[in-house]
Amino acid sequence: MFDKELRRSVIFGRNDLVQDAPISRIDLLACRNTLMYFNVETQARILGRFHFALVDGGALFLGKAEMLLSHSSMFTPVNLKHRIFRKVPRGLMPTVVNLMEKPAIVQQAELTGVDRLREEAFLASPVAQIVLTSDGLVALTNRHCENLFGVSTRDVGRPFRDLDVSYRPAELRKYIEQAQIERRTLHLRDVEYVRSAMETLHLDIQVNPLVDAHSALLGVTLIFQDVTAARRLRDELEQAHRALETAYEELQSTNEELETTNEELQSTVEELETTNEELQSTNEELETMNEELQSTNDELQSINEQLQERTADLDRANAFLDAVLTSLRASVAVVDREMQVRVWNRQAENLWGLRTEEAVGKHLLNLDIGLPIDGLRPLVRKALSGDQSTEEVHLAAVNRRGRTVTVRVVCTPLTDLVDKTSGVIIVMEADGMAAPADNGG
Repeated sequence: MFDKELRRSVIFGRNDLVQDAPISRIDLLACRNTLMYFNVETQARILGRFHFALVDGGALFLGKAEMLLSHSSMFTPVNLKHRIFRKVPRGLMPTVVNLMEKPAIVQQAELTGVDRLREEAFLASPVAQIVLTSDGLVALTNRHCENLFGVSTRDVGRPFRDLDVSYRPAELRKYIEQAQIERRTLHLRDVEYVRSAMETLHLDIQVNPLVDAHSALLGVTLIFQDVTAARRLRDELEQAHRALETAYEELQSTNEELETTNEELQSTVEELETTNEELQSTNEELETMNEELQSTNDELQSINEQLQERTADLDRANAFLDAVLTSLRASVAVVDREMQVRVWNRQAENLWGLRTEEAVGKHLLNLDIGLPIDGLRPLVRKALSGDQSTEEVHLAAVNRRGRTVTVRVVCTPLTDLVDKTSGVIIVMEADGMAAPADNGG
């Protein structure tokens, strides 16, 4: 546990070594094993900020992998073994002396070129950037920002809150206000930006307050870095890692299964040997069964011949029945208990103009014929109830030629071998049907 009094005397804060303004008048600056992660140019910039932050004679404490051999003009070693260096006072730095000796005109020309170069570098920056004034107006924007959010130089001078980018991909206004109040850089990691229905980007957003040498707020800069590719690679790496873990677990499981399978195979070999003996015994039994099956096959052939004879008899009986129905002068229809038509003779075709294949299988009351159904329904129901009394009715109907005729209808129950009514025989005879049948179209 830290002592409370000591804790109160310590100030904690965040500082970007590359972009934030350096803290001044520092006696000891410890930065161990950090510079090694930056390139040479960035290291030089950071060391320049360290040099500015330290008081003359201040100490810089680095990590074991950092030597500063190429920056002897800013720091001199005090203890190389422990990587302790001392700041070279600004007045002793040769670069500062040389700059002071240059003529003012040359220096002014170089500064003008640097400003132009800085402006073009900002416009061509590979990351989208927006610079705001302290009162929230757009001051600068670069080309990448125009491509990404549609914010161009035409929006300079507009309030930032009026732009879509102020709330999409993230509500940036509260972070801008927080950065201005706390005077520190804020980072928004992996923000999803739905640019269109077909494109979704992931952005890292950095909100940097801009202050002068006296810590007065000048404005805020917003930096949008596209990390979609990195996010995709990270997701693919995680998937590959999970797949690898799954494969490793499956491999272990497979190894265990193989060991178990090996034991099972050994047991199976023993079982196969036993089964082989059983198969030999079964083979003998099968030979005996084969002889029995051969005898059964002969019997089946005899039965098949009998069935063929009965089928021939049935065909002859059906042909005889068809001949009888065809020879009848009256129209005959046979329906089952569900009133589905089962028989429809040729005279019925001639009378109503409905072919056999159009009538068989249809409900009698659904047939499109000229016979009044209301007069026919009671007779059919009475016959289905098993009433053996024969009753006939005369109904006015329209035949297939469209002529009005009087039809005599008689319904008789159709009974099976156990005297159970299985359907109805309907005989329909029109006026003039005693004459020879008309087979014309």
